[in-house]
Amino acid sequence: MNFEIQLPLFKGPFDLLLFFIERDELDIHDIPISKITDDFLDYIHQLEKLNIEVASEFILVAATLMRIKAKMLLPRPVMDETGKEIDPREELVAHLLEYKKYKSVVSELASLEELSMQREKRGNIAKELKTLAEISNVEAELQDIDLYKLLKVYEKVMNRFVTEKNKPVHQVIQYPYTIEEKKEYILRKVNLIQKVSFIDIVKESKEKIEVIYTFLAILELLQWQKIMIFIGEGYNNFWIEKFDEAQVLLVQNSGEI
Repeated sequence: MNFEIQLPLFKGPFDLLLFFIERDELDIHDIPISKITDDFLDYIHQLEKLNIEVASEFILVAATLMRIKAKMLLPRPVMDETGKEIDPREELVAHLLEYKKYKSVVSELASLEELSMQREKRGNIAKELKTLAEISNVEAELQDIDLYKLLKVYEKVMNRFVTEKNKPVHQVIQYPYTIEEKKEYILRKVNLIQKVSFIDIVKESKEKIEVIYTFLAILELLQWQKIMIFIGEGYNNFWIEKFDEAQVLLVQNSGEI
């Protein structure tokens, strides 16, 4: 057969001490410290056997009980300034009485809390509407509308309208030129005319951006060895011809390039 052992759980060490006092009907002002210490330690040992972690406050109170027990076993009692014997249990009894006082009202406060939770709070419609308006970031509710707020809203709307109207507009314009078209145009020129001047090619351009497209097309054709260029003496112009590998070798050998 399997036996199950259940130990009562206590919220704290003073709760356990009060349980022992009430169970054995002891006088809280005259605690038999030896017996209550043995019961307290026995409870802690039972927790350890069941692999239950013992809280530090239980260990602290156990050490306090053993210290009080040791003091009461000493043959020489401790005296105060007036020569009166100091009871080692005095501080412990004071803490127990304080704890018992607060514990006695806990159940009453818990019942009052439960009763309060079951009641419906009295509502204030105007205040609740104002609170909802603040939470929702609404600047004006119907119950608070006045001429000043209407004018502020009107001013804000007009300022927003002016800002939107004067906001700069960025328009992207697609140029009617492409590098591919310019490359085809240049190749047609050099196929039709053996030698073409750069000035003659760009003089038909209508705007500066078209000249840039034409120049980029010449650079790509030069890179892919589709054309050759020859620079004039004044360096203000150059001529474009169709690529001829034999002519390039001849010029390189003559040292002209």
